[in-house]
Amino acid sequence: MSWAPDIAQFDPGPIGAFMGYDFHLGPEGPQLIEINTNAGGAFLNTVLARAQSRCCQPPQNAPAISPALDRFDDAVFEMFKHEWQRQRRESMPQRLAIVDDAPESQFLFPEFQLAQRLLLARGIDTLVLDPAEFEYANGELTAGGKRIDLVYNRLVDFALDAPNHATLRRAYLDGAVVVTPNPRTHSVLADKRNLTLLSDSETLREWGLGTENVKLLERAVPKTRLVSRDDATELWRDRRKLFFKPFSGHGSKGVYRGDKLTRRVFENILEGDYIAQDLVPPGERGLKIDDTVTTGKVDIRLYTYNGKTLLTAARIYKGQTTNFRTPGGGFAPVFQV
Repeated sequence: MSWAPDIAQFDPGPIGAFMGYDFHLGPEGPQLIEINTNAGGAFLNTVLARAQSRCCQPPQNAPAISPALDRFDDAVFEMFKHEWQRQRRESMPQRLAIVDDAPESQFLFPEFQLAQRLLLARGIDTLVLDPAEFEYANGELTAGGKRIDLVYNRLVDFALDAPNHATLRRAYLDGAVVVTPNPRTHSVLADKRNLTLLSDSETLREWGLGTENVKLLERAVPKTRLVSRDDATELWRDRRKLFFKPFSGHGSKGVYRGDKLTRRVFENILEGDYIAQDLVPPGERGLKIDDTVTTGKVDIRLYTYNGKTLLTAARIYKGQTTNFRTPGGGFAPVFQV
């Protein structure tokens, strides 16, 4: 927590809805390249996988994937219920808000609608809101005169620092509303600097992690270091084996493969707040788009809650990172055969 913002010191109890763990599948096995709070795509991936499993898979393969898909809706409902009870102890929230900046303009807005439909069907009044719609007075967070009990937070302002998030920030710090995932969850689990610790075997042993788990992380987490100008010569020399990511970035914003770097961009990285991660090339899969056969890069995401996997999905892309603009790319289901 030494590099966490002050707001992350507040621990109201929730542990974070929809954690996302992103992997590349290399010759040495799965390699954890990133950890995300408010990982997007789970609802859309469930619809996609259900459709493809029903229309496109041989019957003998269906049992391998159907349990997670069949349980998904109930698991999501239980997840939000559990997050609520970790802070409130009462049985159920009456009203939940799915919150993002200008939500109808977001690329994943259809997912917000799917989540809203799922929760409404289980008796939780659910709204999709911009944080500017909030009002906070007399210990209650409201929107349009309706009290908000629980916020499903899709903002990428992880510390709620932006001026238009100030109302939500005040209500959260006063304990007037349950927020998941919250700033503490991001700092504990998803701050990219944490990968420097998860890939540091000596630190993990000093902290008391058992030998078996240290060896597991040695295999699964690419070596990661903080970028410092003091190491500029070494970083430039090794750049073709590295991937550079900003501390506070999300998605594909501001990330660079070292073998694509120019001197000018490298100088910008040295001036910014970056990590350098050992490059793990993504896997590839064949694609047929109309009558043209090509290949796409693949990463795998585990959507989890409280240490259990809710769903497994893939993302197919070209270029440096997932961008959802690749023809024939985007989300894809993962089938066990």
